[in-house]
Amino acid sequence: MALLSVEDALARVIDAVEPMQAERVAVERAHGRALAAPLQALLTQPPFTASAMDGYAVRAADVAALPATLAVIGTAAAGHPYAGKVGRGEAVRIFTGAPMPDGADAVVIQENADAAGGQVVVREGAVEPECIRPRGMDFREGETLLAAGRRLGPRELALAAAMGYGTLPVRRRPRVAILSTGDELVPPGVRPGAGQVVASNHLSVAALAEAAGADVSLLGIARDTREDLARHIGHAAGADVLVTIGGASVGEHDLVAPVLEARGLALSFWKIAMRPGKPLMFGRLDGSRVLGLPGNPAASFVCARLFLVPLIWRLLGRPADASLATTEARLGAEVEANGPRQHYMRAVCWPGAHGLLQVSALPFQHSSLIAPLAQASCLLVRPPHAPPAVAGSAVSVLMLDD
Repeated sequence: MALLSVEDALARVIDAVEPMQAERVAVERAHGRALAAPLQALLTQPPFTASAMDGYAVRAADVAALPATLAVIGTAAAGHPYAGKVGRGEAVRIFTGAPMPDGADAVVIQENADAAGGQVVVREGAVEPECIRPRGMDFREGETLLAAGRRLGPRELALAAAMGYGTLPVRRRPRVAILSTGDELVPPGVRPGAGQVVASNHLSVAALAEAAGADVSLLGIARDTREDLARHIGHAAGADVLVTIGGASVGEHDLVAPVLEARGLALSFWKIAMRPGKPLMFGRLDGSRVLGLPGNPAASFVCARLFLVPLIWRLLGRPADASLATTEARLGAEVEANGPRQHYMRAVCWPGAHGLLQVSALPFQHSSLIAPLAQASCLLVRPPHAPPAVAGSAVSVLMLDD
């Protein structure tokens, strides 16, 4: 039987996924959240025509011929507008951010003027439009500036606040429960005994999920018995996504699938045509989606990046395909022909000549290796049955670092 392609497997994982319900949070607590609705500006920015420089608010007609001597009739500062009107032959001392007084239509920068005895002499310089910020120069009330699904980073939060929002409609964070499995595993910080290794895959998977916008809970390490697996899986009740790590193959000690099926798992697939990560499992259980990742570190990470991250994005109302956007690069060294499974090679990228991104696969690609995974900055995507590619060939890479 032919293995499921990566594209078909992803389609099953995100099939019929509806975004999480909306909730409102204070704007100062919305960093990293995804908007549940488009945002229209509640205000106009700037709300008034303002000076962009320190200087003098004047009538342009009064400084058309220089030098010009004007009477200084008042001062305008940010938060303290001048209440009067500028008439012929008059000027108002003005500072950056202050509203332009009525009657004034130009700003003379202070470097071009000399003030003394209640007067200012404008010596030189043309009137520059850039010295004034017109009302609505940034945006106007009613404009849609942030789309639904937009992730709220520092710039978006500043914009939302300036638009007039104190609270924002965002998607509830998907709850992702992560369970490590295996008799050989010990927690980080514990020195392993004979035949044991330190559990670390859950940390990279959790970090990916949190960065994508999920609320993550770690369920610990389940031993290779039906009873212990069932007990730990029971702690995932209420999770939107249950992620298991290890035990997803078909060996005598690979009990994750049987235990889940005994609890009602509707299995969709458990092998796909990719490397690393062939023994990937997916199904649904009591309203939760279950993603069974391989136990090898590189396979676990790559599968989480390719399937868990897009699933979280879809749950947040964000376009899942955007999370997997690839970039074109040029090979820095040749790569051999690929086999029947799509290969995600751990690789490093760097800027090349003429702005072209360069990439080279790391020399060791075994899915059990963690050090090369940490060294990688991208995944070099090799399609099934791809022929050998020489240095300089165009290839696709999936970036791992922001």
